[in-house]
Amino acid sequence: MTNKLRTLGMMVVIAGFTMLPSVKADDWDEETSVTLNAPTAIPGQVLQPGHYVFKLADDDADRSIVQIFNEDQSHLIATILAVSAYRSEPTGGPVFTFEEQARGPEGIGKWFFAGEQSGVEFVYRGTER
Repeated sequence: MTNKLRTLGMMVVIAGFTMLPSVKADDWDEETSVTLNAPTAIPGQVLQPGHYVFKLADDDADRSIVQIFNEDQSHLIATILAVSAYRSEPTGGPVFTFEEQARGPEGIGKWFFAGEQSGVEFVYRGTER
C-alpha cells in the first residue's frame, strides 16, 4: 500500500510540473492587449484604430521577435524584428512609448514588459522616421 501511495504522489508531482508552463504562458510571450485610438505606425505599416494583441514569438533563440495579431488572434498582422531595450525602473503594467515620424502618424518606439526592466525597441528604416 505504501508503494502505491508513493507512486500516486510522484504522478501528482509530475503532472503538476507538466502543467506549469501553460500557467506561465502569458509571462513567457509577454502577451499584451492594446487599444489604439488613432492610426499608429509600426515598422513597415500603419495600424488603424482598434484592438490588437502584441506577443513575443515562441523562439528561445531570439526574444526580440514581436508578433502583432488582431483582437481574437485569428490573423497575424505583422512580425517585427526588434532590438532589446532597457529602462531603469519597472512598472506594474506594460508600457508603450511613441515617437514622432517624419511622415504619417506617430509610431510605437518601445514596448516594456509588465514588471520588468526589459523590453523591445522597434527599428524603423531611415525613410519612416
